[in-house]
Amino acid sequence: MKTRYLLVMALGAALLTLSACGEKPQAMGGNRHAVAPFEGAGDSPFVQSGWKAGDRNSWEQQLKARAQYGQNDYTRMGQ
Repeated sequence: MKTRYLLVMALGAALLTLSACGEKPQAMGGNRHAVAPFEGAGDSPFVQSGWKAGDRNSWEQQLKARAQYGQNDYTRMGQ
């Protein structure tokens, strides 16, 4: 009786362990119609002034300015 119990427990543990091997990969396919971030929102009223849609250099300059002045607490302390 004890050996049967151990055998059932061992089989249960093996099934539980092997059940994780059957999971399908969950890779994201992504959006094939997505455009680069610097392509922009066009004529949206929420676009930062001084930024031109489609201009990568302008996009990078706006990100640098936001990181340096808008989100840097050390530069905001004096304001």
